[in-house]
Amino acid sequence: MSMRVLLLGPYPPPHGGVQTNLVAIRRLLFSRGIPCSVINLTRFRKEAADDIYYPKNALELLWMLVRLKYDILHLHIGGNLTTRLLLVGLASTLMPGRKTVLTFHSGGYPTSEAGASAARATFRGFVLRRFDRLIGVNQELTQLYRKFGVEETKIRLIFPHAVIRDSFAPSLPDQMAGFMEAHKPNILTVSGLEPEYEVPLQIDVLGSIIDRFPGAGLMIVGTGSLEEKIRKEIENKSYAEHILLCGAVPHAITLRAISECDLFLRTTQYDGDSISVREALYSGVPVIATDNGMRPQGIHLIPRPEPESLKRAIEEVLNNGTAAQAVAETGERNIEEVLELYQELISESKG
Repeated sequence: MSMRVLLLGPYPPPHGGVQTNLVAIRRLLFSRGIPCSVINLTRFRKEAADDIYYPKNALELLWMLVRLKYDILHLHIGGNLTTRLLLVGLASTLMPGRKTVLTFHSGGYPTSEAGASAARATFRGFVLRRFDRLIGVNQELTQLYRKFGVEETKIRLIFPHAVIRDSFAPSLPDQMAGFMEAHKPNILTVSGLEPEYEVPLQIDVLGSIIDRFPGAGLMIVGTGSLEEKIRKEIENKSYAEHILLCGAVPHAITLRAISECDLFLRTTQYDGDSISVREALYSGVPVIATDNGMRPQGIHLIPRPEPESLKRAIEEVLNNGTAAQAVAETGERNIEEVLELYQELISESKG
């Protein structure tokens, strides 16, 4: 079935959960001979290449929506339904002869103050109802669409995670490899350096862990608005040499780091179905994560991100050994379901 796809959303670098989903979709489309362009919606800018575009402003974005060739437009939103992103969504649905899809990736939005005010008679509801299909990455998000008045026939539940088997880097960069060689056990976290990810909590708790495991090290992969604050916080710790702030790391290297660590942490105030958690499970690495009601089996859960429960969980895992049962399921079927949704829309347009 002939089609051309345009993806809109955050595209690497940096490499987070939403970005991973876009890359996985594009990779599958290419493997099936389906052309796929991307418009990056983050502040990151570079020259357009390989059909990946970086509009400098709203006018340039609108021009791209008009002039690029595509049958399916798929918008990806993480975080909040901001006015800016809603206007992007509205403009997308105004393009004639195109089918539109929205995936909202924000696991915490339905329980937020903004999510609690979801209703049909809102600008958010008006924009969402204009899309031909809406993908929720968990049950809470599909229910949110219903609160906005979206027709049931338009709503799909498709989990976003997919681990690509051949995407692990063969080795780590020297700095990361050296840190892992110098520390044992190695604890890793992969997240945005934002308040909701509670990275300072992990740094503080590491001090107590070192009392029991003197060689322990914490490696932090990710960037965000708190990066400089966290860097200074690390420098002021007496155990600063036990912490490595890696910044933005290519996804293949992140996967390699996950596969070589002894313990993976995901301490969040709110979260969706974290792709990095799935990647750790796939690699057979034990995971400690806050309970968000939708974690996969095999996770060591803590009720909320607070020092004592995190400390106890880390000590329990490290005392009992760090081997875990690898999960064979890669989640690639989820990406296949996205392609099937595209094919469904193309069939409708021709029918």
